[in-house]
Amino acid sequence: MKREKNKELFRRFVAREGLKSTRQREAVLDVFLGSGRHMSVEDLYEKLRAAQPGIGYATVSRTLKLLAQAGIAHEIRFGDGRTRYEPVAAGEHHDHLVCTGCGMIEEFENSKIEELQTAVAAGHDFLISSHKLELYGLCAKCRKEKVT
Repeated sequence: MKREKNKELFRRFVAREGLKSTRQREAVLDVFLGSGRHMSVEDLYEKLRAAQPGIGYATVSRTLKLLAQAGIAHEIRFGDGRTRYEPVAAGEHHDHLVCTGCGMIEEFENSKIEELQTAVAAGHDFLISSHKLELYGLCAKCRKEKVT
């Protein structure tokens, strides 16, 4: 249901911007929404190329940027030089654990962290409009490989 709603939002956005709705854009949208993970242009391009050998890297890149402009994707940078995109989930918030060894990204939610942020902001008479929390370190697999 959510997937179909996002597809319709994207179609309306494309029409409003005076752009064409193409099969390639629809393919990018389908794979992106079905991925369930953070994807770079490179990740998505490789995944799409298997099913659609004629799709271009520039098409994937431009379509991801359009998805972000349409409010369907978040553009995220984790400091490694790669921009990643994740589907927007209205009303949901999560933070990220980022492994500096293998690049694994794990989402997490923690109500105590959210409450603490609100309390800190209130203590400084500050109104939070948005925030992001990214924790960097080594995942269990990378720590184990480092020891052996």
